[in-house]
Amino acid sequence: MSELDAASWVRLELDAAAFDAARFAPYVENCRAAGIGSTTMAALGDGPEPRRALYELNKECSADIPGRGAFSSYEENVRVRFEAPSYDPRGVVIAYDGDAWIGMSATSDHRADGFVFNEMTGVRAPYRGRGISLALKTLGIAFAGLCGVSRIRTVHHAANTRAIAMNRRLGYTDAPTPAAR
Repeated sequence: MSELDAASWVRLELDAAAFDAARFAPYVENCRAAGIGSTTMAALGDGPEPRRALYELNKECSADIPGRGAFSSYEENVRVRFEAPSYDPRGVVIAYDGDAWIGMSATSDHRADGFVFNEMTGVRAPYRGRGISLALKTLGIAFAGLCGVSRIRTVHHAANTRAIAMNRRLGYTDAPTPAAR
C-alpha cells in the first residue's frame, strides 16, 4: 500500500488481553448448534491438500473485498503466505459444514514486532449473515496468546465498511499509522 493511497485504508488494533471472549462465545456456540464446525490448519496437518483448499476458499471469499485487486496465483500464494516466516498453521481457523470449507480467519505471527496480524477473515456468500465471521474472529483471537502477545492488528480498505464495523464491534480501535520510511 503506497503513501498516496493511505487515506483509503483503515488500520485497526485489538488488545487481545482485554477482549471479552464471553460476550462473543454465543456466536461460536450458535455455529456449533447449527452444525458448523471449526478447526485449524495445524489440526488438519497443513499439507498440500489443505493448503490448496485454503487457497481456493480465500480466493472465493476475497473476490468482493473493496480495493482487493487481482488474487495471486496458487504458486505466488504459497511463496508469500505459506513459506513466509510469519505463517503459523495454528493461526488459521477454518469453519466447515460437513465436508465443505465455508469460512476462514488467517492470522500471522509477528511476535518479534509485538503483535499478530489478522490477514483475512471471510465466509462463502451462501453462509454470510449467520455470525460465522464473528465466531471465526473470536476463535482466532486466541492465537495472540499462543504467540505471547496481546496486540492484534489488521488493515481494511475504507470501503469495506462491514469488516471494519465487525472489528470495531469486537473491540478493535484505530491503530497508529506507521511512520514513513
